[in-house]
Amino acid sequence: MLKIYKLGEDVLRQVAKPVEEVTEKHKKLAEEMFETMEAADGVGLAAPQVGLSIRMFVVIADDDVRRVFINPQIIATSQELSPYEEGCLSIPEVYESIMRPKTVKVQALDENGKPFTLEADGLLARVIQHEYDHLEGHMFIDRGDKDFAEKTAEKFARRQERSAKKQAEKEAKARRIAAKIAAKQAKQAAKAGK
Repeated sequence: MLKIYKLGEDVLRQVAKPVEEVTEKHKKLAEEMFETMEAADGVGLAAPQVGLSIRMFVVIADDDVRRVFINPQIIATSQELSPYEEGCLSIPEVYESIMRPKTVKVQALDENGKPFTLEADGLLARVIQHEYDHLEGHMFIDRGDKDFAEKTAEKFARRQERSAKKQAEKEAKARRIAAKIAAKQAKQAAKAGK
């Protein structure tokens, strides 16, 4: 299982770099991303969400087909828009209705490096656009209400600060315990040496 990075972590705001050559490493990564995504009840997962700033994402939409997109390019979208309540594994428990084009046409490479073109509508079109945004350093809240986005970012920043503080306290406690054990062992060694 891969770690899913959360809102506030730098990798989610970077423009991802193209994959220069599709290798077995990318096929293995795709499998790990599918496992991570399914365990978290997601329908799409982009490489930046697992800490890798490369242009790759995986999708399983309402047709249950596993799709891997490497170096995707959205080449056409419909004029017609549709609203849908979106969520994101990198912003857990946050949902907002987002307007996006109803259909999309995308070109990409699959996990074997084979090029393909896909025209999608419905949920698949939405998930492709959502994951593509991750490759551009955007998140779904950027496309909605600005106040909601700011409040969400602040909430996650506070959550990250609390998490960092807890981690620091945990590490300090571990160091204190290790120091006590070392002192006890030194004392025992000194006694044994007399």
